[in-house]
Amino acid sequence: MKTLKVSVVTPDGPVYESDVEMVVARAQSGELGVLPGHIPMVAPLQIGGVRMKKDGKTEQVAVNGGFLEVRPDKVTILAQTAEAAEQIDLTRAEEAKKRAEQRLQSKQDDVDYRRAELALQRAINRINVAKRG
Repeated sequence: MKTLKVSVVTPDGPVYESDVEMVVARAQSGELGVLPGHIPMVAPLQIGGVRMKKDGKTEQVAVNGGFLEVRPDKVTILAQTAEAAEQIDLTRAEEAKKRAEQRLQSKQDDVDYRRAELALQRAINRINVAKRG
């Protein structure tokens, strides 16, 4: 079966690298499925889990935005932060979710609600990927 080389890279270095049969990611325009031979494209990503199908199994990486570059034989994801499912500390992610929820419920004037909403989305993403991965 044909495969794609997938690389997930952050400023801190590579997070995931493998040959896979299919990649599914959530772009700004909607969910994208990429198979070998896909037309070249670049798409901005939303906060979400990137799923890679390999040998009948699904591997996941939690990605916090970034860009997806597709070539016929390679997919590169450039993300500000990313974590493979097995590397996610579930307890820490749940604590981050609680902190973000508390900030959003706060009545203080100095709370940056957009930042708190993004922190909540990132925490929920990490929890979902860790539980499915």
